[in-house]
Amino acid sequence: MELSERKLRILQAIVDDYIATALPVGSRTLTKKYISELSAATIRNEMSDLEELGYLDSPHTSAGRVPSYKAYRLYVDRMMRVGEISEEESSFVNAYFDQRVGEMEQVIKGAAKAVSDATGYASMVLAPQQDNAVLRRIQLVPLSSGVALVVLVTDSAVFKDTIIHVPAGMASEEFHRVSEMLTQRFAGKKLSELARYALSEMPGELAEEKSFFQALTRQLQVSLHKQNELVVEGALNIFHLPEFQNDMERAQSFLMALDSRETLYQMLSHAAKMEFNITIGPENPYDELKDMSVVTASYKIGDQPVGTVGVIGPVRMDYRRVIRILNYMGRSMGEMLSHMLDEGSDHKKG
Repeated sequence: MELSERKLRILQAIVDDYIATALPVGSRTLTKKYISELSAATIRNEMSDLEELGYLDSPHTSAGRVPSYKAYRLYVDRMMRVGEISEEESSFVNAYFDQRVGEMEQVIKGAAKAVSDATGYASMVLAPQQDNAVLRRIQLVPLSSGVALVVLVTDSAVFKDTIIHVPAGMASEEFHRVSEMLTQRFAGKKLSELARYALSEMPGELAEEKSFFQALTRQLQVSLHKQNELVVEGALNIFHLPEFQNDMERAQSFLMALDSRETLYQMLSHAAKMEFNITIGPENPYDELKDMSVVTASYKIGDQPVGTVGVIGPVRMDYRRVIRILNYMGRSMGEMLSHMLDEGSDHKKG
């Protein structure tokens, strides 16, 4: 049944008020705050119709109504107006990145903290997934005698956390030569296949350094596994929300859901394929999340989605604010990571 404009207006007011207050909404509240031209009796009749249609529920302890899952879905699909992020909101987020961010790990953790603090909910950020990342450049940077830093530049990230042992006494020009040779050999290949290529295409002129290249590929594999990182922030924010303050069992269930890293990882990996996604309560495919809402946005480098940032919280979520923050954060992360890639492509020194 198609809802009339009046019913839609009343339902939107109920959802907005319940999101803001966490209190059941009655007809007197609607006439005073939202729809003064309608009588309380008229609004009560419309609310009764909305309840029969499955959009409202009646708590036993209150004469007011609360939105159902069906109402929230209609709300996010047709009613809410997200608008542009405010200067206050953008400044709040930007403050987390005022200092120079030089490593991807810092970007991911900073983004998770910023989203959590800006929304008041738990946040999740999935680092750029590297299994299918394509190598652009390999740079070896001498640190001390027999030790070098490996800088990997891919089409979606820069890695500078791999330390390897190198033959003692390698000269600086040798580091440059080896870096150029490795780049020529392996640029354009997927990182997940790098070890196989390295062993099958071992440069003849460096065959005596086979153990060095084997060590390099082993360390890169460890680094890649580490980079498939999921960061969760703000779990304890739930204790500031009314629906959890007096329901410890529900709070415990929420915290257990956040601790299900494999579930969250699978969910965010799938969401990386979509620009934006909102799942509400029972729509979530995972049992741990049936009483929650999850909002995710992918972030891109160029036109290529590489990771996901999201929020998990109660169904009574401020969806408009969450969407504004995630949209802005997704763009910001894309810009920061693209800048890091540009710097990494020009990297000549440690």
